[in-house]
Amino acid sequence: MIFQSKTLQVKEIEGGILELQFCTPQSVNTLDTATLDYLDKALDAIQDFPGLKGLVLTSDKESFIVGADINEFLSLFQYPSDALEQWLHYANQIFCKLEDLPVPTVSALRGYALGGGCECVLATDFRVAARSTKIGLPEIRLGIMPGFGGCVRLPRLVGADNALEAIVQAKIFNAEQALSVGLVDAITTEEALFETAKRTLDDAIHCRIDWKKIRQEKCAPLSLSPVESLMVFSTAKGMTHQKVSTHYMAPFLAIDTIESSATLHRDEALNIERKNFVTLAKSDQATALVSIYLNDQYIKGLAKKAKQSLTHAINHSAVIGAGVMGGGIAYQSAIKGIPAVLKDIVPDSLKLGMDHTTQLLEQGVKRGKLSPRNMANTLASIRPTLNYAGIEEVDIVVEAVVENPKIKSSVLKELEEKVTSNTILTSNTSTIPITQLAAELSRPEKFCGMHFFNPVHKMPLVEIIRGKETSEETISAVVAFAAHMGKSPIVVNDCPGFFVNRVLFPYFLAFCQLLDEGYDFVQIDKIMEKDFGWPMGPAYLLDVVGIDIAYHAQQVICQAYPERMKASPDNIITQLYEAKKFGQKTGEGFYQYHTDKRGKSQKVLSPDIYPLVYASGEPLPVTDKQMIMDRMMIPMMNEVILCMEEEVVSSPAEADIALVYGLGFPPFRGGVCRYLDTIGIAQYIQTAQSYQRLGELYQVPKSLEVMVREARVFYPIHHEKSASERG
Repeated sequence: MIFQSKTLQVKEIEGGILELQFCTPQSVNTLDTATLDYLDKALDAIQDFPGLKGLVLTSDKESFIVGADINEFLSLFQYPSDALEQWLHYANQIFCKLEDLPVPTVSALRGYALGGGCECVLATDFRVAARSTKIGLPEIRLGIMPGFGGCVRLPRLVGADNALEAIVQAKIFNAEQALSVGLVDAITTEEALFETAKRTLDDAIHCRIDWKKIRQEKCAPLSLSPVESLMVFSTAKGMTHQKVSTHYMAPFLAIDTIESSATLHRDEALNIERKNFVTLAKSDQATALVSIYLNDQYIKGLAKKAKQSLTHAINHSAVIGAGVMGGGIAYQSAIKGIPAVLKDIVPDSLKLGMDHTTQLLEQGVKRGKLSPRNMANTLASIRPTLNYAGIEEVDIVVEAVVENPKIKSSVLKELEEKVTSNTILTSNTSTIPITQLAAELSRPEKFCGMHFFNPVHKMPLVEIIRGKETSEETISAVVAFAAHMGKSPIVVNDCPGFFVNRVLFPYFLAFCQLLDEGYDFVQIDKIMEKDFGWPMGPAYLLDVVGIDIAYHAQQVICQAYPERMKASPDNIITQLYEAKKFGQKTGEGFYQYHTDKRGKSQKVLSPDIYPLVYASGEPLPVTDKQMIMDRMMIPMMNEVILCMEEEVVSSPAEADIALVYGLGFPPFRGGVCRYLDTIGIAQYIQTAQSYQRLGELYQVPKSLEVMVREARVFYPIHHEKSASERG
């Protein structure tokens, strides 16, 4: 063995040809800081090896390298800028050392080669891929950009236009796509991968391939004329401005990096990449987006533990109550391989549910995500019925009838008599307490809430609500079922509104209060969308949710929390409900809706809405955007903290993921807990106290004051070695 460490080793495979194998004891290979240190030492040993002829990079795992170690990112980002840049320079030198070896190099790829893993293989002369390979630079999703040379090497390898698309869109290529753009040089089978890589290396060693020319081009400036450069980068900037909010800095800075380094050689270009990477790494956006990624991994870990604890697998499901919601749940179950019974007592509702399912499957075929055979098989695995035929075969039932406690309780009681004693019952209620619905069940331990969000096929969150008598075995089974459906399950304890709707309604009540004072809801929508970053402003969101649904939820929430959540008897939600303007579903609410030529819903201001909302018929103009954002957000943020105090939700990670995945809380802010850490809890308290005259919704929870006194945050950073110690 020429070199051996905990995560990689180097050995000679035949005369002068060495293999550098990544072999961490973990389940996947990552480029953590320790592995980079080992790689540096391994390359020194390779350079010193007598008779060196070539190098093959391999992995002992199903994937090559899944990326850098994200768990280290947040602590690394806390380093002073000069220390972080120094560490990056050290990392860059390692990849340059690999690229500058005096012999040809080839990477043998399979599975994932992402982020830092992709940047590592870009430093080799050739890349041979198994058909399982997925390769790309998805760093933009984390609010950063490639920082190990990806912004420099990829454009020189595949061309500026292909590289811009790959980096800015965080595109992950399969093997065929990677070959078509020149990201890999050959595709082969898994079994022939190593031998194919060796043959490629042999061709280079014996000058059948000019590897020195390939390397020289990869280290040289981009071969773009001034006109080509103008076209490529102007087009990239224009398309990015159309698709990406200006709240996200990373895509734009990545374009600037590639453009400004286009005329430079490798080392000068790396200097620009490094400085711009540090700028992004020190941004609040990067901290928030990395936090979301880590929180998502935490949620997946909880779901994995739940699955491991199961004693009975869920192989068959049922949905009671069709329509769009029920059809969406049945579709999601079936598309993930769990056949579903879809029952309703109204033929039209059943038809609507099946039509919705068929439409979703047809869209999948049209987009190339499903084959016609997969569509047919999925559709055949959903059994529509007007009775309980086959219900005794199912392992879990999702009740999705109208949001009425008496109707839901009656349906659940009837269901319990039809299914086996092992069958789990769940309710897709959005506000009604689970313990209340369980009151007349004989097996309340086998019952919990399973709150899906509309549209089911798009919204990743499912709230799993634990009732007073729900067993942990039931919770684990439902969490595992939700995860199998491709959802992110968050377990919450029972209360009116649960977590997501409970924290949403203070936001809506703050909005109603602003309207009662005469402020223009159109301007409020624009401020909350453009300035704060919500995908929809509060008026638009109410229209999409449905004014009728919001009205009924308002009754439940305000009755449950009368001191804090007081809705004026004639607020705008009530007025629109009484006028039967239910929003998008009826074509009119705050806005009017019509379908354009492409079949997409378009909104315009309703001509008679201002007289309905404002006593004078005309709204007050908004002159203070920050005031609007403060007044809208403080009630929601306070309610999140109260839910944590009451242990409705277990952790900041779960609270933040629920907000981002369930409500569309701006990802670049990371969720309420991460946002509070960013702005500073003491600063938040000071701001909130300036609005306390507005009522209980603006009263700061006591636990925040305690956190300030104890100098605590929601997401503490645990530092390891300093950057200088690492490099």
